[in-house]
Amino acid sequence: MDCLYIVMPAYNEEDTIENVIDTWYPILNEKDENSRLVVADNGSVDSTHQVLAKLQQKYPKLEILTDTEKYHGPKLIALYDYAIKNGAKYIFQTDSDGQTNPDEFSEFWNMRNKVDIVLGKRLSRQDGKARKFVENVLCMLLHIYFKIAVPDANAPFRLMKADIVEKYLRKLPKDYNLPNVMLTTYFLYFKENVRFVSISFKPRQGGVNSINIPKIIKIGCCALGDFYKLKKEIDIT
Repeated sequence: MDCLYIVMPAYNEEDTIENVIDTWYPILNEKDENSRLVVADNGSVDSTHQVLAKLQQKYPKLEILTDTEKYHGPKLIALYDYAIKNGAKYIFQTDSDGQTNPDEFSEFWNMRNKVDIVLGKRLSRQDGKARKFVENVLCMLLHIYFKIAVPDANAPFRLMKADIVEKYLRKLPKDYNLPNVMLTTYFLYFKENVRFVSISFKPRQGGVNSINIPKIIKIGCCALGDFYKLKKEIDIT
């Protein structure tokens, strides 16, 4: 059996978190006994943490990380690091807002012996045209900086071999805002065995998105400098 860690960042998800855990947790039933579902919840000002603590009584393989930074990117890095240090062979990342479909996981899992990295590709997004536009611009920038063709750089639906994640995670600062984007970039730039698979992507199922358009623009401006710096480091090595 292959040890799987399903990891999710959370922030003010009291409206969705119970249903999300209820629908994703059964995936662990036929996996290695050391497999876990881990949620990083730090900074929530609603009842997200209380709901998660209650769910732990029902789900013994549910774990909560609270000693992370409160922002999405650093939470992802902390989750990946935690999974690696605890012996995960595979890491599957999704979000806790109910936009992804657990029924689509099995296709990814069945491919794990054929490819090392399986990344979601959102052909149809129901979370707004603005976000789709931002994703298109992001993929264009990655093509300009790194000369790679990326259909979806930041989809929160990805199954990855932990040892490959570990190889590239150490290249990123622990407070980096866009770890999934750069991991996708590294996977393609260094020609890892990657496949993109189409996934559905629903509207946000509840709560308020902490990443609004002004924040996206700010993160994007920072990303320009980050891409330049990270590309320079690749060229040096």
